[in-house]
Amino acid sequence: MLLDPGPADDEAFALARELGGTVTVAHWLKKNGFESGSELDRWLAPKLAYLTPPDAMADLPAAVERLAFAIERHENIAIFGDYDCDGITSCAILTDVVRVLGGTVSPLVASRFEGGYGFSSAALERVRETGATLLITCDCGSADHERLESARRSGIDCVVIDHHLVPEEALPALAFLNPHRPVCGFPYKGLASCGLALVVASALRKRLGSTLDLRPWLDLVAVGTIADVAPLTGDNRIMVRRGLEVISAGGRVGLQALAMKASGGRKRLWTSGDVAFQIAPRLNASGRLTHPRVSLDILLERDPTRARALAEEIEQLQTKRRELQRILVEEAEQEIVEGGFAADPGLVLGRQGWHPGIVGIVAGRIASRYRKPTIVVALDGATGRGSARTPAGFRLYDALVVCRGELVAFGGHQAAAGVEVRADRLATFRDAWNQACADQFATMPPLPVPGPDVRLDERDELAQVLLDLERLEPCGHANPAPLLYIPSAKILSARDLKGHLKLEVQVRGESLSGFGPERGAEAHTLVGQTVDLAGRLKRDFFRGGAKPEILVESWSTPSVG
Repeated sequence: MLLDPGPADDEAFALARELGGTVTVAHWLKKNGFESGSELDRWLAPKLAYLTPPDAMADLPAAVERLAFAIERHENIAIFGDYDCDGITSCAILTDVVRVLGGTVSPLVASRFEGGYGFSSAALERVRETGATLLITCDCGSADHERLESARRSGIDCVVIDHHLVPEEALPALAFLNPHRPVCGFPYKGLASCGLALVVASALRKRLGSTLDLRPWLDLVAVGTIADVAPLTGDNRIMVRRGLEVISAGGRVGLQALAMKASGGRKRLWTSGDVAFQIAPRLNASGRLTHPRVSLDILLERDPTRARALAEEIEQLQTKRRELQRILVEEAEQEIVEGGFAADPGLVLGRQGWHPGIVGIVAGRIASRYRKPTIVVALDGATGRGSARTPAGFRLYDALVVCRGELVAFGGHQAAAGVEVRADRLATFRDAWNQACADQFATMPPLPVPGPDVRLDERDELAQVLLDLERLEPCGHANPAPLLYIPSAKILSARDLKGHLKLEVQVRGESLSGFGPERGAEAHTLVGQTVDLAGRLKRDFFRGGAKPEILVESWSTPSVG
């Protein structure tokens, strides 16, 4: 049974009149602590002028001075990014900007199949082959002491740009930019590496006396920040908001080619959700299946014809990734049933032959579906590498620390992590994982079950509510899109569309299209019913984009009395 969030009060109605908007969105603003005034105005209309000055960022002057020196002396600069979206976009930002400012750059990205995550020994050899005298690592390097020391001894100066956990041991680098360092006075700690890359680019531009406009690179900051599930607050909110505008305007030919593939050729107003579920998975597909170089290439490409060819190559990888994912999810579900794991406090699933580039997505799907901390392992002979995901609220990294005796290696943070385990220890690791999960659950409140945030006010038209909701963008981590409660919606039609639920519902006399991912099997139970809906409004671009559509998350039969 869905919980009714309740009607709007007089204060919400007054705020709606002040803002000239809907009561529904005003009610959500009030419930989330937003009051009228300058703070709310700045939040609803974020400007680049509101960005935090970078003056207090530790090691920024040293990094910029070394970069400027390398540009002026025509040194070869190796810019190395990790294989995910944040690493790739960070690498693309600095490569592009340094080249425009006159520098010589060799851009490189990690491969999960040749050296693996971060600045590996294989990555170091690739850097040496370029003849670079300056190395900048993006979205990695914080824990790569041995390789950085080896690079330093080879005569390569190292600058590390990262936002991951800071080790206790000092890093052998000329400069280490990470807001989480205890010595870093930069107050906003939420920047992803792509945001840090733009900070470096801005300071470098100033050091070289250039008037280069950096706003065209905000699209890459938006993609990397959203894909990395960084908080969409503060500086991130400002840069992502403006970056989404750049994507929608179609300035970068590579992103435009990807966007056209993702949208079926229809131009559209891009949101953070579109980036998270359409652009980011495509950029990540190459790194999951082969080498992520093609994703870096499309971001750096300036020729529309070549960009379209790269987009087609990426689309083929995306199609293959989806099919592999479908198979792995089915097999993981089968393993849960056959192993009798559904009642366990946590899940550890593994098979020989599972694709190591797909297990992270599968772990996320299983963790969401079963609401349990989940580890999915791709076994390859005697060992296996896996990914760990969890519902919000569970401290994943802490639980892995408890199980470290059963692991070859592990790393990550509290929401996502990677593990390496011996195949003959998988069962004992499962036992240890279940015990660690049970112990943590025993000392914490139950994981929250998401419920509707705000009721659709009877005075509001759906189209106007949608326009107001778009003022809250970008939505995502730390700023989720409001989950609307719509009481007494009549189901006019319901059908299974390739495994997804496609609806037409009537809301107070208005017809509203609905879509429920992966819930097509439930269509036959809904036809002709009147239900309370919980979902998120979005533009229906399959009908031109002017009308709203509801992304359905749950429903229930209205209570009587």
